[in-house]
Amino acid sequence: MSYDLCFIGLGYIGLPTSALLARAGNKVLGVDNNPQRIREIQSGVKTTHEPGLSELLDDCLASGKLELSTTPHLSSTFIIAVPTPIDESKSPDLDAVISATNSIIDFLEPGNLVVIESTCPPGTTRKMMDFVTSKRPELKDEIHFAYCPERVLPGNSLHELSQNDRVIGGVSEQAATMARDVYASFCTGRLDLTDAETAEMVKLAENAFRDVNIAFANELSILAERLEIDVWDVIEYANKHPRVNILRPGVGVGGHCIAVDPWFLANASPDDTKLIQTARNVNDQKPDWVVNRIEERISRNDDRPVLLLGITFKPDIDDLRSSPALEIATKLAQRNPDIAFSIWEPNIEQLPEALDLANVSRTDKSPSEFDAQLICKLVEHAPFRSINQKTIGDSALLSFTSKTD
Repeated sequence: MSYDLCFIGLGYIGLPTSALLARAGNKVLGVDNNPQRIREIQSGVKTTHEPGLSELLDDCLASGKLELSTTPHLSSTFIIAVPTPIDESKSPDLDAVISATNSIIDFLEPGNLVVIESTCPPGTTRKMMDFVTSKRPELKDEIHFAYCPERVLPGNSLHELSQNDRVIGGVSEQAATMARDVYASFCTGRLDLTDAETAEMVKLAENAFRDVNIAFANELSILAERLEIDVWDVIEYANKHPRVNILRPGVGVGGHCIAVDPWFLANASPDDTKLIQTARNVNDQKPDWVVNRIEERISRNDDRPVLLLGITFKPDIDDLRSSPALEIATKLAQRNPDIAFSIWEPNIEQLPEALDLANVSRTDKSPSEFDAQLICKLVEHAPFRSINQKTIGDSALLSFTSKTD
């Protein structure tokens, strides 16, 4: 049996994209090398908090338009969306992309299209094509490779995957056109065509731009604190300038995109990316600054716990990947074993292994119900937005995401 599409990688992007492709009428095989992941999806276990995804998956699996497997199969189009982290030296780790590409080599036929969605350094798509044809030389000039990165806000993936504009880069014009036809089956946004290397760099440029702007806001918050000025007032009034739009500072930058992708550019040419590297370092150092500010306010003479609000990497999601708030909570608990820390995180049901510590507990009590010596807002989740000093009684409040009054 041959499929219309074989999707390699059923993570935060691959799973909803596979479902959208299936809903559009394509016969899709979703592939993940983790058997437990496959079993969870098939049994209806909710693996993310993406609105509407569980229902869409149920429909697609029941209709037979989406099937799941741990191995690829013959298909007209193969799409690869696997993680591309950085290693200890901040260099891109492309092992998963190489492994995914290698896994489909025996199933490729003349005329097939291979699309890479994973974030990659410029030139990766072309290298993967050369890798395939070095092992299957009879496919040279017979298969087509393209690159199409996602632009998704976690927590709103289905909407953004189906409506956001996308850039598609082909190793050839024919590959770009073929990829456009695939994405047009479910995406109503504009599909811009270019070459593969440009599309690869577009993805990195988008996230590096955002990282640099966040770093400015974070650095501004540190400076304002030192000068004893309210940074939220500074930003509010500065943004009244018609050409100024300072972002909101926070506790750092997390997730698998903005906190990682700028290093791909820096790695490509360290001498030419000084601003990008500085911004990355500013954002990476912000969690330690937050830890120090909290420790300055903790009282050893007060046996009440410290309440930490939020540990996900951004508001209103359940994603803990590279979360600065989780890093802060872990460091606080490890460095202060004599202090009890309680965590209110409404988007997850249990604390991660990193917080399996004797002085850490989980709570569902709101700050107004919780007798804490200090309440620290680390993530601006919806239930936290009305919390201010007036609503929490005699507990002290430290907010790193909004004003406290």
